Amino acid sequence: MRHPEFPLIDGLVYLNHAAVAPWPKRTSTAVINFADQNTRYGSHFYLDWLNKEAELRVQLQTLLNAPSPDDIALVKNTSEALSFVAYGLAWQVGDNIVSSNEEFPSNRLPWESLADQGVEFRQADLHSADTPEDALFALVDSHTRLLTISSIQFSSGLRLDLERIGEFCKRRGILFCIDAIQSLGAVQFDVQAYQADFVMADGHKWMFGPEGLGVFYTTPEARAKLKLSQYGWHMMKDTHNYENKPWEVHPTARRFECGSPNMLGIHAFSASLSLLLETDMTVVEALVIEKSDYLKEAIDKNGQAILLSAKQHRLKSGIVVFKHRTASNEVLYKYLQENGVVCALRGGGIRFSAHFYNTVEELDRALELIASFPGY
Repeated sequence: MRHPEFPLIDGLVYLNHAAVAPWPKRTSTAVINFADQNTRYGSHFYLDWLNKEAELRVQLQTLLNAPSPDDIALVKNTSEALSFVAYGLAWQVGDNIVSSNEEFPSNRLPWESLADQGVEFRQADLHSADTPEDALFALVDSHTRLLTISSIQFSSGLRLDLERIGEFCKRRGILFCIDAIQSLGAVQFDVQAYQADFVMADGHKWMFGPEGLGVFYTTPEARAKLKLSQYGWHMMKDTHNYENKPWEVHPTARRFECGSPNMLGIHAFSASLSLLLETDMTVVEALVIEKSDYLKEAIDKNGQAILLSAKQHRLKSGIVVFKHRTASNEVLYKYLQENGVVCALRGGGIRFSAHFYNTVEELDRALELIASFPGY
């Protein structure tokens, strides 16, 4: 039986939460109600909207285990937040940034674009050492200013030991930046345990939110290091004093929000997060990993399929990547899509990413389609 919050059409198996997730029913309801209120009342209830904005910051604080909602900025997307860091820090010629060669473009392009400032972007092969973390550490030297990494790699599902990386960076005075888009909403996350300086993520993947709204976490010390690149009324300390002359930058993370907030997105995102927080992230993570293990075990046992994601790893994620032994990825992907399995082409194969609400029956349906694929 389908989860009541996800009344997807019959026959559809949704295994693409690492790309764009479906909305929970409550999120759709929140958007409809917000639109209706706008149509009938305009901005008459704007103070209520501001309360919803404040509620969303607290929800995100809880999800990240941030010390304060003041550490939470609401941004358009991961790329914007990463660019705030890349173009906010005062770089010196000869500085370097350490990352991996598996990063999504959002966590690569901003850093590569600093080359004309004399900043080197170093990309570790995460499989070149005993552990992925050791591969990163091997590229660090006295000129390393920042280490930036995805908490979980989008194309393989490889999950990094963020506590170990954070401790390494803290001991050496290196800034630690985490692209958490494949973690938040899927597994538990703790910015304080990771000693992270910057964390960012879009809401539209594992968090079930709308596209166009994400989270940017900074410690007070780290955000003080960032020169601002966008300005507007919303990032003033005395936000609603429109005659504020002279003005001061907002002391909290709101300094990164230059203009009017995305109130429609805020209502939607808050509704989506309420489902995750009500379910409890310990439960969510356990179910996500359980389904990931189930898929890996079944795919690994099939003689015609090759599991590309690691079957056993000390840190697990919800991403499972595999390929057919003889057929092309494109042909198998088209077959699955045409038969109602929503997935993605990633990491040299097919990527499945099941969430906590997916049923075993749905997973079996996807596995049966693989088994019945012409040529098996």
